[in-house]
Amino acid sequence: MAPALPRHIQLKLEQTLAQWPQWHCALIRAPSIVRVLTPGIGNFSVLVESGQRFVVRIDGLNPTANGLSRQTEWRTLEEAHGAGLAPHPRYFNPALGSLVCDYLAPEDARGQNIADVAHLLRAIHQLPARHHRLDLAERILRYEKQLEHRDRTVGDEVRGCKDKVSELLYGISQHAVETVLCHNDLLRANRIYSSGRLWALDWEYCAMGSPWYDLAVVVNGDSLADTDSDALIETYLGRAPNTRERDALHLYGCIYRYLELLWYLALDKPVLGVSAVEEKSAALKSMLAQC
Repeated sequence: MAPALPRHIQLKLEQTLAQWPQWHCALIRAPSIVRVLTPGIGNFSVLVESGQRFVVRIDGLNPTANGLSRQTEWRTLEEAHGAGLAPHPRYFNPALGSLVCDYLAPEDARGQNIADVAHLLRAIHQLPARHHRLDLAERILRYEKQLEHRDRTVGDEVRGCKDKVSELLYGISQHAVETVLCHNDLLRANRIYSSGRLWALDWEYCAMGSPWYDLAVVVNGDSLADTDSDALIETYLGRAPNTRERDALHLYGCIYRYLELLWYLALDKPVLGVSAVEEKSAALKSMLAQC
């Protein structure tokens, strides 16, 4: 049926497809599998069809162990779709770890427009507030504990960054921080042009948090050049950022890079080689030296 999928994921996919009468759309027959889109690091996404096309996502990792709220994701997706920011969510089954959304056909050869990304972020940050909050210190501690539990060691470069990142997190905790609904993973891979507009995909990390962290994810996760980074922030703000705002972007960029590195290292099956870990560690250390 879907030979590229692990057996337990295939079973959950079959159960999700069997629930098609419960999907929030008018279907006349059971969906059939078109192809596996992403047998990803964390989740598995499969394209299916029944009159129209849908994407079925099956959890590959335990959401709770990663501090995710599937209820928040579902409710936020409904709001984001209503605002024209996300595909239409059709079905949600936390017991199966499955989510079904409309498939957005990508536009060919559409380049990245920084202004569009800035406007998308602004629109996301105007969505209704949720109870679920991104606690960066807790998320980092969670991954550090996972590494300890799996008896994995990190190199001196990574270990040497821990104290400085903890210092930055403590500094944040001492001041009131503006919080908005954030996507928290709006990397280029999670943005798509379809039907003449830019959409946000994969909302599983959405939570209340600092808009500067959301901006830092894009700047650092996409490795934007300085000119693009400046354009993103200036378009988002509608003006040039002040010193405090530039400092906030840099600070949250350091935290994001450390968190990203821990996430990769804590995976059941690490995907980063030694050289990639060293490269990411060196980039983080260079950023921390500027704080």
